[in-house]
Amino acid sequence: MNTAAEYAEAGLLDNLEGQALASRLRLLERLSDRGLTLEELRTAHANGTLLFVGAERIVGGGSEYTLREIAEESGIELPFLRELMRANGAAIPAQDERNYGSGDLGLAKLVAGYRELGVADEDLVDVARVLARGLVPVAQAMRRIVLKLAIRAGASEDELAESFSAVAADLTPMLEPLLGETLRLHLRDMARTEAVTAAELSAGALPGARDVGVCFADLVGFTRAGELLDPDEVGEIAARLERVADQTVKPPVQIVKTLGDGIMLVSPDLHPLVATALELVESAEREDRLPELRAGIAYGTALSRAADWYGRPVNMASRLTDIARPGSVLAQDVVREALRDEGIDGFAWSFAGPRRLKGISDPVRLYRVRQRS
Repeated sequence: MNTAAEYAEAGLLDNLEGQALASRLRLLERLSDRGLTLEELRTAHANGTLLFVGAERIVGGGSEYTLREIAEESGIELPFLRELMRANGAAIPAQDERNYGSGDLGLAKLVAGYRELGVADEDLVDVARVLARGLVPVAQAMRRIVLKLAIRAGASEDELAESFSAVAADLTPMLEPLLGETLRLHLRDMARTEAVTAAELSAGALPGARDVGVCFADLVGFTRAGELLDPDEVGEIAARLERVADQTVKPPVQIVKTLGDGIMLVSPDLHPLVATALELVESAEREDRLPELRAGIAYGTALSRAADWYGRPVNMASRLTDIARPGSVLAQDVVREALRDEGIDGFAWSFAGPRRLKGISDPVRLYRVRQRS
């Protein structure tokens, strides 16, 4: 057990007196009892995370390993481990700095297991990059939940730290089932909507480029709003757009990514994509605190890679969104033609003329689309 003098010498009691000093000492003693060293306490204090270090131990397993030790115990080469960490969006400290816990080691061993099953390193890096993009907002949402559950007015520092640890202990066991079951549901829906052509099957090739509908929708005037509003207000507008999209978008339409002021959607079927774009625009109109939305839709052959899409229809949909009127949905002519060929149109179309678009050589015939009254 460390003494108060040792805590003071380490700078952990600076500028504290009275109740605040007593609360800090109780917190430090409790953390020491749970195995944190004086150096770990000093590091947490320097990083401003002393309140959360107990909860961090529960979630991530502490900081007892160096990157080199993780590599040795998992059997993963150090350079590839660094590449994985970078793909995960993690900061890479010095390889001999003890910054990793049992969770990091467990993840590395899982990766090693996938390698043994024949999964290529480049695919593992792709998965890590996609997970990092997708799980950052999940982690931020969970952080808000923890703060709501743990913070109590008038609580002392050691009481708050204990509350954070208790909430983390309650929620952590449920995280893996929550994420796992959610992923399984999305994989199920993807299996129902993904199409593999007969040619691909006969060739034994992986599905690659395919015909999809692509839609971009963005908030009109969001860039200017960002110059006039404070960051919290701008963040709330982006969060409201995400909530509207989450409530509106249903399979087979998929959200590819959110872009702060906009959203990208894809679908193998055009009718639900057009219907979703129209519903998004109408939902934004009903939201008092959202700017108007506009959308562009294109159709053609695109390639899916690392949970993103690439190709002519992606570029086309982005260009159409840039020139669409506020509160409208602008579509490439092939979208209208494909729906009519399928005999499932059901929308009202008005010709918007041929337009030359940046990066596209030939003029494109465009239509505005609305719900049929």
